[in-house]
Amino acid sequence: MNYRLSAHVPPLILDDVRGAQKMLSGVARVTAMEGSRHLSALLGSPVHLKCENLQRTGSFKLRGAYVRIAGLRPEEKAAGVVAASAGNHAQGVALASALLGVRSTVFMPVGAPLPKVAATREYGAEVRLQGHVVDETLAAAEEYADRTGAVFIHPFDHRDIIAGQGTVGLEILEQCPEVRTIVVGVGGGGLAAGIAVAVKALRPDVRIVGVQAEGSAAYPPSLAAGHPVVLDNPVTMADGIKVGRPGDVPFDIVRDFVDEVRTVSEDALSSALLLCLERAKLVVEPAGCSPVAALLSEPELYRGPVVAVLSGGNVDPLLLQRILRHGMAAAGRYLSLRLRVPDRPGALAALLGVLSVADANVLDVSHVRTDPRLGLTEVEVELHLETKGPEHCAEVARSLRDAGYTVLA
Repeated sequence: MNYRLSAHVPPLILDDVRGAQKMLSGVARVTAMEGSRHLSALLGSPVHLKCENLQRTGSFKLRGAYVRIAGLRPEEKAAGVVAASAGNHAQGVALASALLGVRSTVFMPVGAPLPKVAATREYGAEVRLQGHVVDETLAAAEEYADRTGAVFIHPFDHRDIIAGQGTVGLEILEQCPEVRTIVVGVGGGGLAAGIAVAVKALRPDVRIVGVQAEGSAAYPPSLAAGHPVVLDNPVTMADGIKVGRPGDVPFDIVRDFVDEVRTVSEDALSSALLLCLERAKLVVEPAGCSPVAALLSEPELYRGPVVAVLSGGNVDPLLLQRILRHGMAAAGRYLSLRLRVPDRPGALAALLGVLSVADANVLDVSHVRTDPRLGLTEVEVELHLETKGPEHCAEVARSLRDAGYTVLA
């Protein structure tokens, strides 16, 4: 069964979003708007962070899920709902269903992070682990809907979902009426479409910029083609915006009301996550910090005041650990290199002495003695160092060369 809406679905209007806002009163939080001194200094104009990572369930997804499920007919609610998700949508559907007294079943991939699986269950959903990739999980959910009559709750391709997400836009205008640019991450397009509907109706002068990860950017080719196209094998650490095809319903809205869709690199995403954690004291998932990545990458393109939407904060601790390392390396805070030293007592101590003078903190040391490229009295040493930025990295490497060491990488 194809659960996408017909192309003849009427377009969303501001009244839809305002109705959703009334429906969500007392359900979804009006999330905080925090200023960022670091980003403001970088852009030369005020930058504010819309903290949907502090929303109930840790993302904006509750808004759309609640509006969609609340709008079901009584017989549809009695049949229950089903969703497929590896994270944020799963938790949004689970909590919304519980609040509305509707039975929910959520299919999640077998490898879904345990904290997300546990949270979805705790919100009240029956969780079924099926499939190793999202397409397999989605197929399982669709088969369940066909077999049981449960209503399939799409994560972004429904007007009620988009109306719910659009309440973020209304809050932005209330909290920052002077805003001139809104930057928002884009996956299937539900959040960007909802914000665009709300904001452009009231403030058509506000520029709205969507952001996608370079390895999972289906919107640029789709906009160029004039219709949604499938992106083969999307790859990115930002699983919240890792979508291979724009939704039919949000695509038309994004095409007509979002001013531009830009892309960011994986390095920029990890650097943005690190900045949010260190400077703003906010835990934000990679998809959620994609607007910050865009501001860091090309600050001159954005006219302030700017609002960056931090769409979610549900990041697996193990992934967070890897991303932080990646982000620190991208920022010049980690340095990995190899060099050859004499294989004799005191050689390693002498090397560490040079690093001490250069003020580099040694995190890890490993030796290689069996490489045929090594001389009989040589040993290769691999070092992982904590450094203070790109200039310090260059200084450390220069100190080693000045001391007579051959730096291999």
